[in-house]
Amino acid sequence: MQDRSLSRRTLLSATAVAAAAVSATALPAHARPYPAPAVARPGRLRRIVSRMTLEEKVGQLFVMRVYGHSATAPDRADIDANLAEIGVRTAAELIAKYHVGGIIYFSWAHNTRNPRQIAALSNGIQRAARDRPGAVPMLIATDQEHGAVARVGKPATLLPGAMALGASRSPADAREAARIAGAELAAMGINQNYAPDADVNVNPANPVIGVRSFGADPAAVAGLVAEQIKGYRSAGIATTAKHFPGHGDTTDDSHYALPTIHHTRAQWTALDAPPFRAAIAAGTASIMTAHIVVPSLDPSEDPATLSRPIVTGILREQLGYDGVVITDALDMKGVREKYGDDRVPVLALKAGVDQLLNPPNLRLARDAVLAAVRGGELSVRRIEESVLRVLTLKERLGLFRDPYVPVAEVSRTVGSRAHLAAADRIADATTTLLVNEGGLLPLNRNRERDLLVVGADVASPSGTTGPPVSVLAGALTELGFTTTTQVTGTAPAQALIDAAVTAARGKGAVIVATYNVSASSAQRTLVRALAETGVPVVTVALRNPYDIAQLSGVRASLATYSWTDVEVRAAARVIAGQVRPRGRLPVPVQRADDPARVLYPIGHGLTY
Repeated sequence: MQDRSLSRRTLLSATAVAAAAVSATALPAHARPYPAPAVARPGRLRRIVSRMTLEEKVGQLFVMRVYGHSATAPDRADIDANLAEIGVRTAAELIAKYHVGGIIYFSWAHNTRNPRQIAALSNGIQRAARDRPGAVPMLIATDQEHGAVARVGKPATLLPGAMALGASRSPADAREAARIAGAELAAMGINQNYAPDADVNVNPANPVIGVRSFGADPAAVAGLVAEQIKGYRSAGIATTAKHFPGHGDTTDDSHYALPTIHHTRAQWTALDAPPFRAAIAAGTASIMTAHIVVPSLDPSEDPATLSRPIVTGILREQLGYDGVVITDALDMKGVREKYGDDRVPVLALKAGVDQLLNPPNLRLARDAVLAAVRGGELSVRRIEESVLRVLTLKERLGLFRDPYVPVAEVSRTVGSRAHLAAADRIADATTTLLVNEGGLLPLNRNRERDLLVVGADVASPSGTTGPPVSVLAGALTELGFTTTTQVTGTAPAQALIDAAVTAARGKGAVIVATYNVSASSAQRTLVRALAETGVPVVTVALRNPYDIAQLSGVRASLATYSWTDVEVRAAARVIAGQVRPRGRLPVPVQRADDPARVLYPIGHGLTY
């Protein structure tokens, strides 16, 4: 793909090929940070492992989904879903039957209704584990990246995502955002976060990473990854740098296909490795593998998750990482395409992985690992090696000492006024002004008082914010403008375009919220038709900052990097002149008509 080749050439010539090592900083005395080497007692942990049955050892290596808001009394529909997919009724039964070492929370599994409920669920899960012989506590995890991926929604604080933080270029803000996110997760009993994303997004067509990445400059990404790890560690949260060996240069989504990364080993070393080196230096508790093929790193073309040359040869031996390695979800097509569901967990363990995340069929996966051990394909020693890493992580998190959280105190931390104010302050530094012809922005409440706000009302990443067109209009109204709204969607029909053109006449300006505009997108037609009315058009890219390359007739254009309320409101403050735009592009934007040329380079960003 020419976009990929261009991005790689541009970055190799414009950025340093190695990231500086980032060392861990001192942590507050009251925190339970990871890692805390003085806390780990390998002799005690080995004795715990020695008392486990083989089934208990293998179970510790699985992290599984489970439906329901309660560990023991979920709703009937969730009981039915658990029976159909896992063969158990509740989280407590899952722990009793399979001895799993961890559980992952999803909003679609009804685990995350509200903060107090989440805390009670976490306590119930830990109680179910503690009530069993051996009393091994649980790792409770989720994907709370913020921005485009957030499993816990309001009233929890929702913060700018990775690419927005990349636009702010503030190490302090990246660290503070992670500290706030970590403090809120810890208050709800979630002790492992599958963040930060360490991928370097050098391909604008990447359908799965994009704004989840801090950017396209490997040194900048490495620095922000390290800062976020420091922030999470200070809150006592185990971080997970992902997706090793680097998922930033693909046009395929590994949820639905098996992508191939065509980087040479030298290109991988320059582009993909620096953030993972920085994550290791900063003390990341775990690293997640990617379901991608990198032929230069493993000629067998096995997915990285199943590749011993990549997991053991590169991650463990070359980079010197000895922490927990976890797979990306094993129900994704990328890892299931080449081998059956019974072989995938066995091959992952043979590759050097420690945790097996969310297999589609837990019984099949567990039994396959047991059979591999009993048949000699996997040794008991190999299983115990991973169990010891998992238990060491649990001990360093303080879970053997006290895995519970005070439910009554959750609201003091989660969604606190201080956290919400900090989220707004951080977001104010991320909004990027790409175009401002004739100094249109900031809009003047007297000259452009009446505004039309149109565009895509995309479903919230967390399911609890938005819709973005209404949020944008509401924020502008609060700032003194009169607004009319019209939802036109991501693929507006001609009738909607005509209605928007009619509504635009006589307005001071039109604000168009765009979402992933492509060369064939009807959003292009909408913007062009509105511009032809002569009314000034301001576009706000709600997700990828590349939209502007596809649009014509635009007088001003902003990039927000996400469509959660905190970033949409920040864009409104920039439009109204309440704050100055300070964000700068963390990725290049290439011309739509000539991808060999860069329209706006890394670092571009206007202000006033």
